[in-house]
Amino acid sequence: MQLTYSEKDLQKVAKAIIAAAQSKTLCFYGQMGAGKTTLIKHLIKELGGADLGGSPTFGIVNEYELAGGGLLGYHFDFYRLEDELEAYDIGFEDYLVQDCWIFIEWPEKISSLIPQDAVPITIEIVNESTRKINLAN
Repeated sequence: MQLTYSEKDLQKVAKAIIAAAQSKTLCFYGQMGAGKTTLIKHLIKELGGADLGGSPTFGIVNEYELAGGGLLGYHFDFYRLEDELEAYDIGFEDYLVQDCWIFIEWPEKISSLIPQDAVPITIEIVNESTRKINLAN
């Protein structure tokens, strides 16, 4: 699936991603400032998240609950990781076995730990207000 969008279209894009994803593990690729965190916030909102929070850049992982209670998923930002061992140190593999959504920014930093069924999503900057997304399934 390929979509070109602007910020006003993000909720429609989130719906399309959820409908097309064949796994609850989504990996977001794109340069700094491409809008990975912003898109993930819209996905969390569309999935019924209680709190949209922010990027887990400094804490590495954020946990999200459903508005009605219960676990929605986890959002990882591996930008600051030096090597994959740091992902092991936070117990990344334990997160993957839970039945919930997993959103991963900078998955290339932990490429050997990414599950085979994970859905790669690439975001490209077209211009200041437009992005293009490629979702492979």
